[in-house]
Amino acid sequence: MFKVERRPVWFLIKGRVKATKRICESVLYNSTSRRHSAEKKTNHLPATKSSAALTSLLMSPVFQDVHVMIFIGFGFLMTFLKRYGFSSVGFNLLLAAFGLQWGLLTQGLWHLEDGKIKVTIFKIINADFSTATVLISFGAVLGKTSPVQLLIMTVLEISLFSINEHLVAQIFKANDVGASMIIHAFGAYFGLAVARVLYRPGLRNGHDNDGSVYHSDLFAMIGTVFLWMFWPSFNSAIADPGLTQLTAVINTYLSLAACVLSAYAISSLVEHKGKLDMVHIQNATLAGGVAVGTCADMAIGPYGAMLIGFVAGIISTVGFKYLTPILASNLGIQDTCGVHNLHGMPGILGGLAGIVAVALGKKEGGDAAMQAAALASSLGFALVGGAITGFIMKLPFWGQPPDQNCYDDSIYWEVPEEEEEHEESLAHADHSKNKAEV
Repeated sequence: MFKVERRPVWFLIKGRVKATKRICESVLYNSTSRRHSAEKKTNHLPATKSSAALTSLLMSPVFQDVHVMIFIGFGFLMTFLKRYGFSSVGFNLLLAAFGLQWGLLTQGLWHLEDGKIKVTIFKIINADFSTATVLISFGAVLGKTSPVQLLIMTVLEISLFSINEHLVAQIFKANDVGASMIIHAFGAYFGLAVARVLYRPGLRNGHDNDGSVYHSDLFAMIGTVFLWMFWPSFNSAIADPGLTQLTAVINTYLSLAACVLSAYAISSLVEHKGKLDMVHIQNATLAGGVAVGTCADMAIGPYGAMLIGFVAGIISTVGFKYLTPILASNLGIQDTCGVHNLHGMPGILGGLAGIVAVALGKKEGGDAAMQAAALASSLGFALVGGAITGFIMKLPFWGQPPDQNCYDDSIYWEVPEEEEEHEESLAHADHSKNKAEV
């Protein structure tokens, strides 16, 4: 019987204590009035101490919107697996809480002031952003990794994310206000590279627990609705205050709305008897928010925003229907949540849309070549870094669960007995139904 390896857990606890000590020594609350353009190319702090405090107060609701997306949106979106709900929400909380601390440190090292990291509202928003990359990658390996493996992935991925973000924002001076490239595309292809290295031949023909039931899909839809509602805040959080930030909100709002319509239409078109597939609705309806991110604060107009969202809904739905099985069978990429369809392809679409928008003069001072370099950098760091991380995670002492225990909460959680019995009865009912249909 598989036994959870505990020694790496103590190793990580010791590492966490050391990291906490380092954070305590390096991080201070921001008490001075400074410009924050060094933190993020597109942001500016007010010139006075009182106005800085006012800006932080006004940004607090935006920060909370992003926070809800990280902890509720991503967490519940992954509860679709019928026996992996505890792990989906629980590990999401663990990785996000750990990741935001590590992200605060790794991103802050690029912007030291007197040898210290000054914490501002923008820095904690960016720390939340860094955890989003990990949670996207988590979706690609959902149900097939141990908590220790996931924590290792968090440390390595956020470190690489911080390097790539600095390169894109400070060296290339590229525009990616909604992070289509540096978060969504990066997180998706990092996770896919990890999933490829961790490929399990024993799961080639599927797994009994790799599926949903009625109530698990309903829980996942909760995550979808939260993400859909708060995505305009995500894409506008680090935009310049005022008209530019409002533009990002409106463009995201319209792109999401158009995306929903195309996702519903294509889902009905490709499914049997014109019915809707809940997997498509849970995920593809969000692709518009991903795709419009890079040019959310640009003057692309309502038509441009809706066009991006409409196309994103189509490619995401088609990807879930046709591309995910091809990746699994031909390339050995077992993408549990379909992050390639929700974050990967829409993220690339967003990067390409940003290149076109800048080339057309929709962003003052933009450079289309640097936009292309930013997209290439994000994909390169993701694929190479993800592959290396995958090989590290594959080391035998991280406690990777065996095939028969994948997608099952009971290996890491105390599961109520009545729930186990209920799931067994549901599985039996599904089996009987399948036999009857055959």
